[in-house]
Amino acid sequence: MVIGLLILVVLVVMGVPLFVIIASSALYGFSTIDVDLSVVAIEIYRIVDTPILIAIPLFTLAGYILGESKASERLVLLTDALLGWMPGGLAVVSLFACAFFTALTGASGATIIALGAILYPAMKQAGYAEKFNLGLITSSGSLGLLFPPSIALILYGVIVQQMGIGEPVAIEDLFLAGLLPGLLMLMMLTAWSMYKSVQRPEIKRTPFSARKLAHAIKGSMWEIPMPFVLIGGIYSGYFAISEAAAVAVMYVVVVEVLLLREVPFNKLPDIMRDSMVLVGGVLIILGVSLASTNYLIDTEVPNRLFDFVKSHIDSKLTFLILLNIFLLMLGMILDVFSALVIIVPLLLPIAIGYNIHPIHLGIIFLANMQIGYFTPPVGMNLFIASYRFHKPVTELYAATIPFMLILMVAVLIITYWPELTLYLVNHKGG
Repeated sequence: MVIGLLILVVLVVMGVPLFVIIASSALYGFSTIDVDLSVVAIEIYRIVDTPILIAIPLFTLAGYILGESKASERLVLLTDALLGWMPGGLAVVSLFACAFFTALTGASGATIIALGAILYPAMKQAGYAEKFNLGLITSSGSLGLLFPPSIALILYGVIVQQMGIGEPVAIEDLFLAGLLPGLLMLMMLTAWSMYKSVQRPEIKRTPFSARKLAHAIKGSMWEIPMPFVLIGGIYSGYFAISEAAAVAVMYVVVVEVLLLREVPFNKLPDIMRDSMVLVGGVLIILGVSLASTNYLIDTEVPNRLFDFVKSHIDSKLTFLILLNIFLLMLGMILDVFSALVIIVPLLLPIAIGYNIHPIHLGIIFLANMQIGYFTPPVGMNLFIASYRFHKPVTELYAATIPFMLILMVAVLIITYWPELTLYLVNHKGG
């Protein structure tokens, strides 16, 4: 056993791909308990039989195509026409535009790169402080993880469904559950942005103009219906999640490639390749992680881990605090997809032991991961923003701290007020 662990540590140090390390650990583990190693291949194949899984590559492809179009520019113009007249209007526009774009594309880094090019110079010209601009765009790049059709929410649901423990979790319920916590985070950052704006009277506002709004709506006339078609179709029962993902791809291709012609047809193969490279990495990690999870369950590791945690932590509230700290640290060192497939199988049985609803756990998990993306010293968005805006990463550290603290308060509210997460789920159709 010790030799096996040493080999895995050596593989990590050598920079061996994550899926190889997880697969090796599963193979080694099953070999130690005399289980046929074909069980790993069977487990990888089992995810093929998960209908909802097709939604992940399809939504990812739709997001990549949107990212290559000028949809981000039209989104900024629309939100500016709607919200630009408010105190701190352009900052509020940035928050909502980034959250919406991340929800559609599933990539916080892409949001910083795509929208940062538009929002950063606009906010600077409007009179916002440099530090505030950097902090807001860097921190808001990951705000869409809780909003449908977030790929992270879908992946969490797939993992929980495959594990088959605790209360059943539907992807539609996860979409509902993320709405109020996501809006809470947006509203708290909106309040902060408006407060900072009032302190700087030199900041320019955009006067409300019905003509400008009509022009922005006309410019976005093809993108505006998309979320309503998808979400409305899902909750009306007209679409399954996987069908909604297929509709999203068809809609985006027709609009961005055929009608608006912003994405050249001959560029589609490259976009498909890039998006599927991401999806392939996620799915192979998911497959080997589920195999590794089966080994852990067979050897009762989650039960022993829960007994260990329970023997040291009696209070559910204390466990939740430690969970938040752990997830924040996790968000700094792992991307959200790797964190989900590796950590959720270990956390879920423990959380259920403390009577934490699986849906609530998922929202806590992703809310923390959102903050972890820009938490010093190694949050991924800090380095993406440093590269995008040509600023020292230490400057980004200082700029994001106020936003991080505000969102930490939001996470505490989400954690200790489960009704906020579960209200819409419990009252759907009622």
